[in-house]
Amino acid sequence: MTKLRGKPEVTAVDGDARPSLRRDVSGPALLAGLVCVAVSFSGPLVVVLAAAQAGRLDQGQTASWIWAVSIGSGLSCLLLSWWTRTPVIAAWSTPGAALLVTSLGDYPYREAVGAFLLSSVAVALFGVTGLFGRLMRAIPAGIVNAMLAGILFSFGAGIFTSVKSAPALVLGSFAAFLLARRFVPRYAVPVALLAGAVLAAATVGLPLHLGQGGPVRPELTVPQFSWAATVGLALPLTIVALASQNAPGLGVMRASGYDPDDRLLIGATGGLSVLLAPFGSPGVNLAAITAAICTSPESHPDPRRRYVAGMSTGVLYILIGSFAGVLVSLFTGLPPALIAVIAGVALMASFQGSLTGALAEPFGRDGAVVTFLVTASGMTLYGIGSAFWGLLFGVGTHLVLEAGRREKA
Repeated sequence: MTKLRGKPEVTAVDGDARPSLRRDVSGPALLAGLVCVAVSFSGPLVVVLAAAQAGRLDQGQTASWIWAVSIGSGLSCLLLSWWTRTPVIAAWSTPGAALLVTSLGDYPYREAVGAFLLSSVAVALFGVTGLFGRLMRAIPAGIVNAMLAGILFSFGAGIFTSVKSAPALVLGSFAAFLLARRFVPRYAVPVALLAGAVLAAATVGLPLHLGQGGPVRPELTVPQFSWAATVGLALPLTIVALASQNAPGLGVMRASGYDPDDRLLIGATGGLSVLLAPFGSPGVNLAAITAAICTSPESHPDPRRRYVAGMSTGVLYILIGSFAGVLVSLFTGLPPALIAVIAGVALMASFQGSLTGALAEPFGRDGAVVTFLVTASGMTLYGIGSAFWGLLFGVGTHLVLEAGRREKA
């Protein structure tokens, strides 16, 4: 049961203290859920579409992917927020999608689905058994952050490599992002997307179409398992999900005064991910950036009534995800340069945080640098992508150098 820290006498689900949904519903909480979903679908969705394109997924498979992660996120938000009476926000992993942009095309789709399934099972087991904390302590935080920074590097660089193809579009979108980041930081990515769409229509063209407007028909894919996909996709996805999504997601809730049950939250999202993996979902995790929207006082001054924002987010995820085909048709009409700049600015904060975390501590910095360089290189060896090799070389470097230093000490 999730409690508010500092007020143990009042829990979210105990006896007469149990809140009433009818009484607790408020306009700000509902609006916070709307903003949360708008931010998710305006920025991180572009990264998912880029990953689908890199993996050569057809429109039906892509719609099924978006349906799966949307339904998984929605059910997690709705049910967990209701059960714990705290604003639990789940979402697909944007860093995980970034990993897939560089790796998904190296494996057949059925093998990728098998890797999604294995990763989801691993996350669920780490959650329900309490092994999550042990894993995070076993791998130096700097190396995990460096691996993520290496994955995200190409997206930040992609903003500026795309300038040559559409300078007005890219520079204008980036300028809009900077101005919005200065004055209305919460809406920086949606503003950049809107400005980019206007500039695209005025310069390179914007051939948008809504396609079929009916509900999505999820496509079931029978998973296939391979050693290469397990090591090259499942392992990095698991580490990214735990270290770059669930860990900061729990941190956001704790920073807002809640005391989340990590076994329940990570186990539940991991379990849902297992069920949805055959439909194309790489995993559903606790959110961090969007969670800050729903856990903040702007959602509601009373922290006990902010769970409504989580439920609102869940309902909207389910409604929008049910018509994911419309989103796919809409977003696939965006010019490649616009996708590049929006994906880059959407991941800029994640890249900044990862790079800072990678180099924050002098102890083990060499291993972090090696991890970053290998991962950012995009190298593939024995059919296994660079994220795994970056992790392997980084940990090896750390063990060799730090063991030698300890012996000298």
